[in-house]
Amino acid sequence: MATYTAESIKVLKGLEGVRRRPAMYVQGGTGVDGYHQLLTEIVDNAVDEALAGFADMIAISLEDDGSVSVTDNGRGIPVEVMKKEGRPAIEVIFTELHAGGKFDSSAYKVSGGLHGVGSSVVNALSTFLEAEVRKGGKCYRIRFDRGEVTFPIQSVGTVRKSDTGSTVAFLPDPEIFKDVRSFEYQRIRRRLRELAYLTGGVRFRLQDRRGGENREEEFCEEGGVGAFAASVAGEPKPLYTTPILLRSRCTVEVQEKEEEIEVEVGLVHTGGYSQTLLTYANMITNRDGGTHLTGFKTAYTRVLNNYARTKNMIKKGDPAPTGEDFLEGVSCVISVKLSDPQFESQAKVKLLNPEAQTAVQSVVYEKLGEYLEENPRVAKVIIEKAANAAKAREAARKARDLVRRANPLDNDELPGKLADCQAEDPSVSEIYIVEGDSAGGSAKQGRERRFQAILPLRGKILNVERANIAKILKNTEIRAMVAAIGAGIEGTGDDTHFNLEDVRYHRIIIMTDADVDGSHIRTLLLTFFYRYMRPMIDAGYLFIAQPPLYRVRFSRSKEVAYVYDDALLQGLLKRNRGRRYEIQRFKGLGEMNPEQLWETTMNPETRVLHRVTIADAFEVSETFEMLMGSEVLPRREFIEDNAHLAKLDL
Repeated sequence: MATYTAESIKVLKGLEGVRRRPAMYVQGGTGVDGYHQLLTEIVDNAVDEALAGFADMIAISLEDDGSVSVTDNGRGIPVEVMKKEGRPAIEVIFTELHAGGKFDSSAYKVSGGLHGVGSSVVNALSTFLEAEVRKGGKCYRIRFDRGEVTFPIQSVGTVRKSDTGSTVAFLPDPEIFKDVRSFEYQRIRRRLRELAYLTGGVRFRLQDRRGGENREEEFCEEGGVGAFAASVAGEPKPLYTTPILLRSRCTVEVQEKEEEIEVEVGLVHTGGYSQTLLTYANMITNRDGGTHLTGFKTAYTRVLNNYARTKNMIKKGDPAPTGEDFLEGVSCVISVKLSDPQFESQAKVKLLNPEAQTAVQSVVYEKLGEYLEENPRVAKVIIEKAANAAKAREAARKARDLVRRANPLDNDELPGKLADCQAEDPSVSEIYIVEGDSAGGSAKQGRERRFQAILPLRGKILNVERANIAKILKNTEIRAMVAAIGAGIEGTGDDTHFNLEDVRYHRIIIMTDADVDGSHIRTLLLTFFYRYMRPMIDAGYLFIAQPPLYRVRFSRSKEVAYVYDDALLQGLLKRNRGRRYEIQRFKGLGEMNPEQLWETTMNPETRVLHRVTIADAFEVSETFEMLMGSEVLPRREFIEDNAHLAKLDL
């Protein structure tokens, strides 16, 4: 046996620990999310300069060598020697964890970076990082290679004294990010557009120099979070013309001292049925909400209930609207700025500060109350919308009871549809939601019945983006899915929310044909799961199966290869040049016999599954509304812009 002694203990110095365990420091690990998180960390530092009032322009440039640079016109990263460290401050910032200017309010009253690890982590995980600082009429430069200084800080020229700021350029290390090769333009564009709304006046410039192109866009949104809420709302159209903007500074007592918190809330009520609530603290996206969201919901519901009651706007005998009823069709952006935000993790997905709840609750209660009194017509349409939602919720109770039975096999709506698995443990059970009875039949015959269940769907399910909950629960295919999954459905009132603990399968797999109809059905299903079973996606239970497009067998060989896209097919044919091309193109799942379906798409050892994740609620909501909403123009523009990417399936 190997000995375990003091010599077995290793201490990782400097940034070595970051390179060994990047997932501990970067949200998204070494995948595409982590790759882009590096850029987010540097951009957030520039945004902090803007929040402090020292910068009004931030530029991002995607370079031809795969690197990216971020430039701001702020004060410039400190370059002076730190007395205690004996090194220039900029070198310490990029080489030491927990080094930065965000630990007290002397340099930044409000900031998104708190732990002093962002810049050094980016440096550690990059092939190179080069920083240029302009201040005091001089231009300084420093370079690092994989975290180590290779060009110490020094003055490399002069600039105008009015020209101040920093430029940070870096290239993510392919040794760390093995499966990612480049930055995604559209992903970065969405984040900059989001920041433009949240900063209200700061200019963001995005330039793409890759591949000989020189594409450039600029974003500057003076309308702030009100305009942001309107842009997220999309379709159906708002119930009133101008977004509601609730904005104020609130003084809150925190640990026996007073702290000023800035609260901004943008609200838009539409004729739709789904809600979109986006939350931010110091410009950082809080995907899981937090105390500011809790404060908003509490005050929002109380104000509207009080107004409806005092104005006698709810008829006698009608159900009283709940918080969910008042949020039906609402698009809301909540942004708070505070000096010492506390998050659930380095990923900053949830805000924890109790003072944020107090501040938001106070501002919303006061400002929304004033707004309703000053705008009685808008108040009336908001209350009427919620009252109708309450009536629809009551009308949906019978349908709800049908879909929430403990054992879906007892449901009369599922005669022969669901072929359940033998396992009772959800953690080892999976269900395939299959397009069509033909493919469903093959899947039932080819499955491993010990842990695989099959639910075939007939035709295309209802587009839930355009329907209320009562209509949704009347749809046979949706009721079959909800009953089979067994955890209920969101959107039918406070007492009928989706219960993640009751999910009967921890892998819910969408399996559709690899054609246009299959893609449409998959989009309809994803829209439904996103709007009404969101916790299941957050828990990582939803997957998309990838069936093969081709079956290839070469002459004089018994081996068969299944190919999942055209590029892989061309590569396979190139490697076997000179051998005969026996190729079978699968037009649909129904063309596969049970053995082929098992071998290619259902066998856990050989299948390809893609987990459905939600990295950006703004992006997802915007995409679903564009693709599935009632507004034709945005969808037509999307088709026109992307038509050149489409291929005819002849």
